[in-house]
Amino acid sequence: MSTEFANDSPAAETGETAAQGETIQAENAAAAEEATDEKRQLIAAQEEAAQYKDQLLRLLAEFENYKKRMERERLTSLKYAGEYILKEMLSVVDNLERAIAAGQAEGASAEINLNALSEGLRLTLKNMIASLEKFEVKGIDSIGKPFDPNIHEAMTMEESDQIAASHVLQEYEKGYFFKDRLLRPAKVIVSAGKKSAPADV
Repeated sequence: MSTEFANDSPAAETGETAAQGETIQAENAAAAEEATDEKRQLIAAQEEAAQYKDQLLRLLAEFENYKKRMERERLTSLKYAGEYILKEMLSVVDNLERAIAAGQAEGASAEINLNALSEGLRLTLKNMIASLEKFEVKGIDSIGKPFDPNIHEAMTMEESDQIAASHVLQEYEKGYFFKDRLLRPAKVIVSAGKKSAPADV
């Protein structure tokens, strides 16, 4: 019996088929294991994504609460923004009431009452200026200074022997700065210079 004939025998074919079957089974097992690993990885990735989504939703909720709280605080701050200023003004009101009471003392002469009232008003004005300075409101010194259209509003011009031309002669209404911004311009009378000599006839 030849070798060629032996290789074609049913036993040889059976052995080859069994080997192929084992290879296919091994490949299928490997594929199944790989699919299982991919499935595990997918599940793990989905769980991780769910955790991130939960964290994100929590952060969004916290941020919305923060925004609402900030808005409430801002509105409250705006509502009561002038509280400190008003407290300062109350002391001015107190001083005015005292000045008026001092100027109406029973049994005192009119001159004494007038002097008391004048002194009370002077102290009240001093107190008021000090309160304004706390809020960085400062008056503009204008008299004798060169006229500046940025901070002065000219009401009229008058001749003057003491104040040079184009300088502030008198203050009709004092101007003020608030920090570095003009709060109100000073209304002033501007000097037109020395009186011109009458022409010889």
